[in-house]
Amino acid sequence: VIDPQTKVTVFERQKSEKATTAATSKAKKEQLDKKDLNLDALGSGSDYSSFLQHIGIPSLNLGFGGEDDGGEYHSIYDSYDNYARFKDPGFNYGVALSKTAGHAALRMANANVLPFDFRSLQKTIDGYVSNLTSQLDQMRESTIVDNQLVKENYFNLANDPTKPYKAPVAKVEVPYLDFSPLQNALAALGKSAGQLNTLWAKVVEAGSPTTMNEQLYRAEQQLLSPNGLPRRNWYKHTLYAPGFYTGYGVKTMPGIREAIEQRNWTEAQEQIAVDAAAINRLADYLLGIK
Repeated sequence: VIDPQTKVTVFERQKSEKATTAATSKAKKEQLDKKDLNLDALGSGSDYSSFLQHIGIPSLNLGFGGEDDGGEYHSIYDSYDNYARFKDPGFNYGVALSKTAGHAALRMANANVLPFDFRSLQKTIDGYVSNLTSQLDQMRESTIVDNQLVKENYFNLANDPTKPYKAPVAKVEVPYLDFSPLQNALAALGKSAGQLNTLWAKVVEAGSPTTMNEQLYRAEQQLLSPNGLPRRNWYKHTLYAPGFYTGYGVKTMPGIREAIEQRNWTEAQEQIAVDAAAINRLADYLLGIK
């Protein structure tokens, strides 16, 4: 699918944007070396939320966003005239988006075996867990430093004594949470995803009709938690949800992440067990696909 402005593929256009705007040299190099497309996590704000986050239907959200975030959305400037003059003159990107979505839909519809690779999912979840442990370590370090500032009266000494000021109080120290249930579940998922990929390749090579597809697209449902997220049980997916305070913005592994952000350590440990159980369910399910 060709990008209307630059006449390269839409993949190359996006790759160029990500490579030039990456924050570090390492991140830029990673983008330059990419041969495939990484999908971002889904938050909310569209019809996919009920499908993915409530009933576990694999979902994809496609769109062209332009070079900036705009700002006129849901305002009096969000009009047909604005779209036709500034957003997509000639309606070329509407056509390109239809082609992109159409190619994706046809790829799925015409595949003898759905092109699902759960090894990629395992790597993605592993990245989420690494991010959580890093977040926890950073919070622990900052809490130690901030508590020292409180204990040694630095906030009051730094303040203008002529202006009323209430210094912060010491925070409860950040404990070491046990992430081993998640790590063990990820190991199991890696093993079952690898075995499934071997079987998948054989079925593709054989080219014969298969009953595998229904099992593949139902695999996502193993990641649902029957009780849903704490204080909002409609959201049942253990990996993706809009943040409680972020509007549409996604939180990955939201049960654990938001408990850590709220410094609710008991709930964080409980949610680690919930997410590990969901990943183990998926690992067991993949082993049963034939």
